[in-house]
Amino acid sequence: MKPTLFLLAAGMGSRYGGLKQLDGLGPNGETIMDYSIYDAIQAGFGKIVWVIRKDFEEQFRTQILSKYEGKVKCELCFQALDALPEGFSVPEGRQKPWGTNHAVLMGKDVIKEPFCVINCDDFYNRDAFMVIGKYLANLPEGAKNKYAMVGFRVGNTLSENGTVARGICSKNEQGHLTTVVERTEIVRCAADGSNAGAASEPIRFKDEDGTWTEVADNTPVSMNMWGFTPDYFEYSEAYFKEFLSDPKNIENLKAEFFIPLMVNKLINDGTATVEVLDTTSKWFGVTYAADRDATVDRIKQLVDEGVYPNKLF
Repeated sequence: MKPTLFLLAAGMGSRYGGLKQLDGLGPNGETIMDYSIYDAIQAGFGKIVWVIRKDFEEQFRTQILSKYEGKVKCELCFQALDALPEGFSVPEGRQKPWGTNHAVLMGKDVIKEPFCVINCDDFYNRDAFMVIGKYLANLPEGAKNKYAMVGFRVGNTLSENGTVARGICSKNEQGHLTTVVERTEIVRCAADGSNAGAASEPIRFKDEDGTWTEVADNTPVSMNMWGFTPDYFEYSEAYFKEFLSDPKNIENLKAEFFIPLMVNKLINDGTATVEVLDTTSKWFGVTYAADRDATVDRIKQLVDEGVYPNKLF
């Protein structure tokens, strides 16, 4: 069974006013998302599913879905604040969405095969799709509890224009994920944080006490590229009820049900393993406004090299 690509796109039209994800960066106005979908098709994915906001559906179908007609099977599902398990309601004053793993949960009725979850506004590059696509396609039918994460080498995920936030990963001797720790300031810099961005400096992150800690260039980091099987939905439903039953998460109107929260629980409980898959892909994206021109140039270079056709769809 061909795997499905599941794009988290519910932030479209709100967090970035629809602009960042729909910004034309390719030679014919292609978006970053177009390149992800093209790469996924090349890697053997058979269906594309987006999770979006319901009020964005008409615009999404017109601007986005129409271009893929006849190229690949497409489906939509919807994330809403009140999409909660029976017996739960939205806390008064809550406006923030429930987070990435709540968005993943919205796909449970349309995804029945192994699937890969990605952000819609990160340029992952083809090798990453090949690596995760191969892993998912080779799972035995009915496989459960054996998940994967593409571990990008941190040195391949930096911005030249400032610090980045990444989930720094640890793995055991079997290559299975043991922890993901979010670090919000990662950059090449001197030990005191000076000389930021200099290519000659090691990669460092600022830890909880403000100390700059060095990490090797090939340290795996999460770029939110996960491989799951449909049993993941069942675990997520059950744990989401626990999440909503915790008074702290109800009182905190910004508490979110993130994918790493769910994954860490499954790992710590011994329920599932997550294989960390290495990739040579170099991530890029528009973290800062100044990144846009560099992203356009990189895409043009890939087109000039023949990695992508001049017009994708």
